[in-house]
Amino acid sequence: MTPSTFFLRSRPPALALGLALAVSACGGVATRSTPAEVVYSPATTQAAELARSGAVLTGQARIDNAHQIRQLLSQLDDATLAREAAALPAGDPLYTYMGEALMARGLPLPRPFDHAAWTFDANGRPPADGDGYRPPVKLALLLPLSGDMAVAASPVRDGFLAGYYAEHRRRPEVSFYDTTGSIAGTLSAYDRAVAEGNDFIVGPLDRAAVDAIFARGALPVSMLALNAGTESPPPGNASFALAPEDEGRAAADFLLRRNAKRVLVVAGGDDSQQRAVNALRTRLEENGGTVTDVAGEGIADLTPFATREGGVDAVFLAVRGASARELVPKLSLAGLAGKPRVATSQLLSGTGDAEKDRVLDGIAFPTETWTARGARGLPMASTTAELLPTARGPAAKLFAFGHDAWSLSAYMERLVTVADASLPGATGTLRVDGFGNVLRTPTWATFISGVVMPLPDGSDRP
Repeated sequence: MTPSTFFLRSRPPALALGLALAVSACGGVATRSTPAEVVYSPATTQAAELARSGAVLTGQARIDNAHQIRQLLSQLDDATLAREAAALPAGDPLYTYMGEALMARGLPLPRPFDHAAWTFDANGRPPADGDGYRPPVKLALLLPLSGDMAVAASPVRDGFLAGYYAEHRRRPEVSFYDTTGSIAGTLSAYDRAVAEGNDFIVGPLDRAAVDAIFARGALPVSMLALNAGTESPPPGNASFALAPEDEGRAAADFLLRRNAKRVLVVAGGDDSQQRAVNALRTRLEENGGTVTDVAGEGIADLTPFATREGGVDAVFLAVRGASARELVPKLSLAGLAGKPRVATSQLLSGTGDAEKDRVLDGIAFPTETWTARGARGLPMASTTAELLPTARGPAAKLFAFGHDAWSLSAYMERLVTVADASLPGATGTLRVDGFGNVLRTPTWATFISGVVMPLPDGSDRP
């Protein structure tokens, strides 16, 4: 199939014109000692050995190896972690993990991650502006424009175009390639995009298709995948996702910052809820915490879980709003009403009646910056929803996601070459770690008198 190409300096199509109207409304390198002058801690020494051996591992062995490394690094205090990360020689595989740990703790990186494999200079891309804006010359957007995933692709596409038309500086020529929602269609679309001279690729959306592309290894054109699977991005590529795992990790970080390490989980049984729970558990364990129990959402009495030896510091709810309303009185009867309570964004599902939702007051959950506070380059979510069906209701999250995909494509060089660089996005504050993962720090919200409000201290800033 021939891609639909928009030469976006000409008059935009009707959809793009509507979006255009809708949106009209550097860290330095730290001085460090040479490796010979540093005596590394035992945990760092062991982690370094695992990092070197992990380069040849695959599958579950690689995942387990990384888990061990993170557990070892969690034993280091902030000063030791920062000092020993700065002392690592360039190219040391442990630096990627130590940098990840520094970012998770909100500590500065001593130097950027390795970026040699990125293709930022292809097609004679002009130099970056002072704020780091350096978009591609020709950009390919790989989306399922037909097939079962086309409905999900529509808000992503429209959010991308909204961000695109809100930018008045140089913009790339954009080509849309239909992946048809299949692996074969995605691989074919990627190959056509490369052959037709695109110097950056955004997409695809399907997890299996992302894995299929990343499994190829080194790629001729850098890409920002719009999902995360089991394959890590090859060097010079990145992965951006709104995955349940992200919310589980974000919830764990939220609780760990409040010194809540023993967490009782109440969860439903669907795949996304279980993935969030597993990610929460892993992040807690990597930082000295634990999930004390996992109770089903239909549990009648939570008292036995609340009175377990060692106690409970906090509660994590991976349930929808209706289930949460039934669980809150049970938490109170079990003596857990005063504990921090954190949920996934599924808490919003089935809410909207302030009288019924008052029972949810005080439960913190991650949400998009755009819908909670507003975002640069976009009108308020309520205004946009009046103009565009693809920005209404649950689709608003995907619209914000598409907007951030555009922003990442334009600022990716700064994010991977400047230590501690971040980008304020519609879905949260965005950063890129040494593994090529886009890290999203969400805005935190809660219910106040049954109405969703951003937490005063729940900023999306790391």
